[in-house]
Amino acid sequence: MTLQTIYSDQIKKDPVFGQFSFDGHQQVVFCNDEDTGLKAIIGIHNTVLGPALGGTRMWNYKSEWNALNDVLRLSRGMTYKSAITGLNLGGGKAVIIGDAKKQKNDDLMRKFGEFVNSLSGRYITAEDVGMETRDMDIIKEVTPYVTGVSESNGGSGNPSPVTAYGVYMGMKAASKYKFGTDSLEGKKILVQGVGHVGETLVKYITDEGAMVIINDINEDRLQELSKKYDARVVLGNAIYNLDLDIYSPCALGATINDTTIQQLKTKVIAGAANNQLANEIKHARILRDKGIAYAPDFLINAGGIINVFSEIEGYTKEESLRKTENIYNTTLEIFKLSDRENISTHRAAFNIAQNRIDKHKKNKNS
Repeated sequence: MTLQTIYSDQIKKDPVFGQFSFDGHQQVVFCNDEDTGLKAIIGIHNTVLGPALGGTRMWNYKSEWNALNDVLRLSRGMTYKSAITGLNLGGGKAVIIGDAKKQKNDDLMRKFGEFVNSLSGRYITAEDVGMETRDMDIIKEVTPYVTGVSESNGGSGNPSPVTAYGVYMGMKAASKYKFGTDSLEGKKILVQGVGHVGETLVKYITDEGAMVIINDINEDRLQELSKKYDARVVLGNAIYNLDLDIYSPCALGATINDTTIQQLKTKVIAGAANNQLANEIKHARILRDKGIAYAPDFLINAGGIINVFSEIEGYTKEESLRKTENIYNTTLEIFKLSDRENISTHRAAFNIAQNRIDKHKKNKNS
């Protein structure tokens, strides 16, 4: 019997609570509307530190199980992302099943917003893959529980540039730890996924003098950015056998898995993608054993949530950037803790985040 068969059998029996990605989630909401064709899932993982804030992703999933697995993993990651960055927020995420280029429209966005509104603030949405600032503006028409709306609408705008800045800070910290300098000049860096965040990151590292390689499923986009930033293009999975200084996954998750982890020839991993490790415990440990410095994704990609949190707390864009810049210091602390306790960097970051949640929960209950 294959592992996939085991998964399939378990899914049939326990489609939610039996999921391997279900990790004590407080609430999972399935949203369905026949008139608009909306099929969405909202995952609320934890609200100990505050309301669950996390973006909405619109993706053409292969199956509803894949969509459920994604929202469970993403919402869980948001809990620890907020905790480790010191934000008084819980973890939540939403996915809309469908092709954003073909199926997304204003009525669909409004209907999704109504479902968000029905949760009375337990979940606050924001922008993610397949969504734009304009979509957040439409959602805001029917619910106040949305962030990342346009600046003209009183919001902080697209969080992608701040996300990229946080990844850049984490990458420089990882470089400092591994190479003894945080300068990226002359470093061979692969950026996998050149969407809004990936392109901004490419600009940062190009301006610093890095040797940049780009990879994406959109070949037209690759050619455009190759000319714009004088970057080398490598297609498909050939990237995993490249000799690199830094690998920066900025697309979807689980690119570090049982297959690729054996192929990787890099010294540092620092990217924007969520859930980069297919198996957080096993693969984080293998990376440590291989001597690869892994900057935990839920730490260094936290700039976006720091930015949208500014809409709730009312601080300025300058303050948002200052808080994001501190990702550099926190990343260095994680590497030091990892060495001191001989644990993976993922475990080190997770422990810090979980301790903050546990302490807050204890104080609330005392």
